[in-house]
Amino acid sequence: MNNEKIAILIPCYNESLTIKKVINDFQRELPEADIYVYDNNSTDNTYEIALNEGAIVKKEPRQGKGNVIRQMFFDIEADYYLMVDGDDTYPAENSHELIAALREGSADMVIGDRLSNGTYFNENKRAFHDFGNNLVKNSINRLYQANIKDVMTGYRGFNRMFVKSFPVMSSGFQIETEFTIHALDKRFKLVEIPIDYRDRPEGSESKLDTYSDGLKVLLTILKMFKDYKPLLFFSVFSLIFCVFGLAFGVPVINEFIHTGFITKVPSSILATGLMVFALLLLITGLILDTVVTNAKKEYELHLYRLYEETIQKEKI
Repeated sequence: MNNEKIAILIPCYNESLTIKKVINDFQRELPEADIYVYDNNSTDNTYEIALNEGAIVKKEPRQGKGNVIRQMFFDIEADYYLMVDGDDTYPAENSHELIAALREGSADMVIGDRLSNGTYFNENKRAFHDFGNNLVKNSINRLYQANIKDVMTGYRGFNRMFVKSFPVMSSGFQIETEFTIHALDKRFKLVEIPIDYRDRPEGSESKLDTYSDGLKVLLTILKMFKDYKPLLFFSVFSLIFCVFGLAFGVPVINEFIHTGFITKVPSSILATGLMVFALLLLITGLILDTVVTNAKKEYELHLYRLYEETIQKEKI
């Protein structure tokens, strides 16, 4: 435990008003931790302030939070990782609880839950954010039969196993949704810890666009639904086309049974096409489900190898 390494990950874009306080708060709470600030093309003096406060500062030229986190995961070696935004909305005081859950092995990823105690709803005044949070949360919980309370929080903790086996696919703010879906799909241990949320100080503006980024998050969920659960995804569309096929085809079949003739030729052609398309969707789902199952097996073997490497490093 004395040799363990803790890394604080702070992705930043134009956070000159708050970055000093964020760094100082974590230096006070976790003096043994290394604090990494990755500046994502800021046009203010975020980089200089972070450097002056003793953080390890790097620049990431590819715009987007997902790109920053991807590079951080590549670069940084640690036992435990704590990711937090540079806008001073998350309290450093809760960092001990997040790290403790990782250290005792009860979680591979810890979620700083802003929603359970109501502070997010009291502090955040941006239109549609509550609606968006609930929509994303309910969609993921239904998809995975889970009970995650805060899907899109930017305050999270990870162990090394999670970080080094996480494929970052998103380039922007969808990364938080991706973390949660990946953890649920790959059966990582999740723990949610209620935290207090405070809104940005006056003069500091959110980089999250309610509509465009919200749409990107929803499209990410849809894409991951297709990638992670293809049989269910394609079966839903197969069922829809099958229902339409029956709607057009049943009158044609009924006419043939009673008269022995088919006069509704366009309806019969349309019904046949819809049923064939429904069958093709179902077959596609079955094939992709086999591919995903094999990919999961490979991923599990990769985790075993990574676990063995971690054990060997601890023995050295």
